[in-house]
Amino acid sequence: MPTERVHLPGGRAGRASLDTDTDADALVVACPPHPRHGGDRHDARLGAVSDALPDRIDCLRFDYGPWDGGRGERDDARTAHAWAADRYDRIGLFGYSFGGGVALLTAAETSTAVAALSPVAELDDGSDVVATVPRIDAPLWVGYGARDDTVDAAAVADAATGGSTVERFPADHFFVGQERNVGERVAAFFADVV
Repeated sequence: MPTERVHLPGGRAGRASLDTDTDADALVVACPPHPRHGGDRHDARLGAVSDALPDRIDCLRFDYGPWDGGRGERDDARTAHAWAADRYDRIGLFGYSFGGGVALLTAAETSTAVAALSPVAELDDGSDVVATVPRIDAPLWVGYGARDDTVDAAAVADAATGGSTVERFPADHFFVGQERNVGERVAAFFADVV
């Protein structure tokens, strides 16, 4: 799938990559992991999801602007979501680790289908992801590693209710060597809901 550089409008740095197919009618906004730990739009888990999505679903992978403790990063996700809403009929949100928390918080505000891989239970600014999960009024998928001792993703998974999908993988937080499998699982979720 070809990739185009995109600049997202707004007051923060708006660099993004749009993995696009000319026939796509839906888009997944991919939120990267923690920028202070090297997280950006080129993260392997984001790339694996983008690669696995069916041709009818594009993927927008973006970078956060200057570090703002979680507040600005949530603004960046909302900006990416708004950009997508102007161009696509159906949108999903995906995030890994810190980005999983950002995606879940954004989904609660926008009623957008969301998949979160090893999401944090709380952002650096104190935003409570666990408490937000039951308020998401859209399809929800949470995946986490059984050996994850980096974040408390299991607490987020436990908060998922009713028709939510929760998958536990035989992995640690980083899913080394399992990126393709994870990408396929997330893509299968989005193929059904967006």
